[in-house]
Amino acid sequence: MKHLTLIDKAFLLKRTPLFSTLDLDLLLTIADKLGIVVFDANDYVFVAGEEANRMYFIIDGEVDIRLTDGQLVCHLKPGDFFGEESLFNGKPRAYGAFTPVETYVLTLSRTNLYTIISECPSVAIGFLQVYTSAMQFRPLKQAETDK
Repeated sequence: MKHLTLIDKAFLLKRTPLFSTLDLDLLLTIADKLGIVVFDANDYVFVAGEEANRMYFIIDGEVDIRLTDGQLVCHLKPGDFFGEESLFNGKPRAYGAFTPVETYVLTLSRTNLYTIISECPSVAIGFLQVYTSAMQFRPLKQAETDK
């Protein structure tokens, strides 16, 4: 894989739902805070129970998200991100991330993520949109308890 420039990183971020609404200047600022890590095939990005200190954006390759018993939860490809929930809840990783093929990821530390959110609250809105799009309608649950 070729060396990624700051602008390359910014355009990769633009393709994620978290950062898709941001302008290029802000994306460049965020991109400057990202690291790049290469994982070999059959490597772990992290294991369940590990302390979380960064999230990941897949540039190239694949990542399998697995529970502690090895059960496959999902298969991620370039453009996907993972590992962010533990940055917010302060709990150890609830799952492992495994690379079945050589995989390149951008990494964003908890400290840098919090700085970005404090400087640009719309990033926090992006996280909320991602999480709420997967949630079920809560009033249904409330209606069940009212019976």
